[in-house]
Amino acid sequence: MSNKPIGIFDSGIGGLTVAKAISEELPHENLMYFGDTAHLPYGDKSKDSIKLYSKRISDFLVGRGCKLIVIACNTASAHAYADLAKRHPDVPIVNVIDPTVNYCSSRFESGKIGIIATKGTIKSRIYPRKIKKQNPGLIVSQQATPLLAPMIEEGFFNNNISKAIISSYLSAKNFKDMRALILGCTHYPLIKKEVSECLSEVEVIDSASVVATTIKEELQNLNLLRTKGESVKQFFVSDYTDSFEKTSKLFFGEKIQLIEDRIWD
Repeated sequence: MSNKPIGIFDSGIGGLTVAKAISEELPHENLMYFGDTAHLPYGDKSKDSIKLYSKRISDFLVGRGCKLIVIACNTASAHAYADLAKRHPDVPIVNVIDPTVNYCSSRFESGKIGIIATKGTIKSRIYPRKIKKQNPGLIVSQQATPLLAPMIEEGFFNNNISKAIISSYLSAKNFKDMRALILGCTHYPLIKKEVSECLSEVEVIDSASVVATTIKEELQNLNLLRTKGESVKQFFVSDYTDSFEKTSKLFFGEKIQLIEDRIWD
């Protein structure tokens, strides 16, 4: 069982930041990634559509023997996690929200926590609800940042354009006196440095690294951790484009070969 892959999925390319973090934390683990490029982005899709897409992709990954499934998308984590946990009771399901909430709730006793994310994640209010439930002493302020994900996908970061957009979002009045800011989209680790430069004495929380640590603990508890051997990585997309394959290097940090599997046909 330990040799079976970890399954990871997202609406497209953003979840590769999570895959990269898992690869660094667990270098011997086999990975199987699915990017639903036919339906990206999930941030502006209906709740029912996101549930439908997530169920089909999880079936794809479980059918190929994945020992654990990671929902590497905040919007899908908000809307589909409960359904997937019921659909696949014998396969551990990890979302990208709960590990980040647990980290914040245990690290900060009081103060303000900020969140930037897609419209879908912000509208769900899942971060404020979960954080306040675990730690009522925390104040949670959130802001939809819809320009960031497409900006990052197009490679516009670490330049004057991205700095202006990020600075504009972070200057919101409700973000004043924050102790920490959650990057609530798996695209956002790529702009963590720029975000940190805009915020003095504010901890910027990268959900990808927090999730990777959680997965390691989960696999250890289940005696499913792979501790030796070369890692085999497979990357699937529901709609292949050359530009997507080139851009994926920005997210994963190395060139990857994408396999098209039109699961919607």
